[in-house]
Amino acid sequence: MTAAPGSVNPSDLPFGTVVPAMVTPMDRDGAVDLEAAAALAGHLVDQGADGLVVTGTTGETSTLTDEENLAMFRTVVAAVGDRAKVIAGTGTNDTAHSVELSRRAAETGVDGLLIVTPYYNKPNQAGIRAHFEAIADAAGLPVMMYDIPGRSVMPIEPETLIALAAHENIVALKDAKGDLQSTTTVLAHTDLHLYSGDDGATLPLMALGAVGVVSVAAHVAPGLYRELVDAVHAGDLAAARTAHYALDPVQRGVMGHVQGAVASKAVLAAQGVIPTDTVRLPLVRATEQELEAIRADLAEAGIRF
Repeated sequence: MTAAPGSVNPSDLPFGTVVPAMVTPMDRDGAVDLEAAAALAGHLVDQGADGLVVTGTTGETSTLTDEENLAMFRTVVAAVGDRAKVIAGTGTNDTAHSVELSRRAAETGVDGLLIVTPYYNKPNQAGIRAHFEAIADAAGLPVMMYDIPGRSVMPIEPETLIALAAHENIVALKDAKGDLQSTTTVLAHTDLHLYSGDDGATLPLMALGAVGVVSVAAHVAPGLYRELVDAVHAGDLAAARTAHYALDPVQRGVMGHVQGAVASKAVLAAQGVIPTDTVRLPLVRATEQELEAIRADLAEAGIRF
């Protein structure tokens, strides 16, 4: 059975508690900028992050080569691996490819892997289970599963998650399903460390027993997420609710107008945290109209760019 909210010692968690899903900085020509990646990782940890997902969806992993992924893993481990957990996004819709990339990621010194449900192929639950188990068997690192049917089409059903939780290397779940009954069932029958995969659902999911958040909007306000998560772990619901409401305009700004990587890069570049807001096709930069909408929301939170 999972521990009640507030009873988990955050320092014992394998992936941290406030975990930005880090963007992959690029130069104006679209090449991965490793120097900027190291600086961004340091900035996020300095501001309150204790874990980083590297080249997940927000890191544009689907348009990166394996060598670019691996270079990002090595760079972030070297930059902050002594201060934060580094989780490599190595899941694809090709099991053999995911296994190979995960094995190579393990050699870079990352602390664990984030594996998304195989997308586009629409495997059944038996195929989904076999996919996760094959990667967990091969890599020898702690695995966080990523359940996001809005992108992968296929949900990981509660029965499948419960079965996968029996694997010694599968220890966590990033939950972006938006199904509280499914989440409740999984928490009631496993010891998985649950992370909100939907920024706005962090407080509700932590009330159920989640231990933290893997966040896009934490690029902009990591300190507020730290306040929210720490308040829940301390059992201070009033403080957690205050932080939750303070994050509302941040989440609307980063997630409500354009894709999260696009918005995050636009804000970070305008603030001088990364050199450019370059994204790779099929993503495109935010328009001026979209930027104005983002600015208006973030201004409500006292954040200007």
